[in-house]
Amino acid sequence: MSDRPAADAAPLLFSVEDGIARIRFNRPAVLNAIDEATILAFQDAVDRTAKDRSVRAVVLSGEGRAFLAGGDVARFHAAGREAPKVVAGIIDPFHHAIVGLASLHAPVIASVHGAVAGAGLSVMLAADLAIAADDARFTLAYARIGTTPDGSGTFSLPRIVGLRKALELALLSDVVDAPEALRLGLVNKVVAAADLGAETDALARRLAAGPTLAFGRIKHLMRASFSHTLSDQLHAERDAFIASAGTRDFAEGVAAFVEKRAPTFTGE
Repeated sequence: MSDRPAADAAPLLFSVEDGIARIRFNRPAVLNAIDEATILAFQDAVDRTAKDRSVRAVVLSGEGRAFLAGGDVARFHAAGREAPKVVAGIIDPFHHAIVGLASLHAPVIASVHGAVAGAGLSVMLAADLAIAADDARFTLAYARIGTTPDGSGTFSLPRIVGLRKALELALLSDVVDAPEALRLGLVNKVVAAADLGAETDALARRLAAGPTLAFGRIKHLMRASFSHTLSDQLHAERDAFIASAGTRDFAEGVAAFVEKRAPTFTGE
């Protein structure tokens, strides 16, 4: 696979087919490092996904040798004293996109390989599920250039690995290999690099065939639970169950259970 796309190549590729939205970072010559054009394209892809009711699963991936190696540090360096303005122009649409991903009913899968660094790790952590190639390497990296995480990294990481380990990963910015990432819970599964595409597609198809509205409510319940009291969470569970009971997928699910057959969900 070439790391030298045409000069006018889009910095991000977006498509929807068979209920699966695919968002692929496409700056392989710089390990998909994020610049202004890339992040605006990412924001647009997430917004388009949110508006497309046919989408029932989302896959995030990267072209070339890496998933996403973080922000474009060379761009920050070239900006000189204008760096704060450049950074703000990237972070604002980046955070818009992260909130958009979390708000989707459709489950979001991060399919990662190679370098998963800085903003790349934040994007992966913001996904609902993550599958990694065995060549993936993970680092939060921000401290190495004298700055702090963005893209919800400080929100997601302590919730996944606990505060003490999150501080270690953020302050030291050591590189974590794929087996250790699996042990820590940063990813759900590690597969051979050659199998990453097929394994990701199988998972995406499985999720795309599921009860999308229920998936969305499950995502919201899980994410909101950290800020809820037990009573709050029980009320939220009640409301979500009742809302789900009014859907076509619930009717299909209970009918299939009674009739001892596999359900055919439509996402409605």
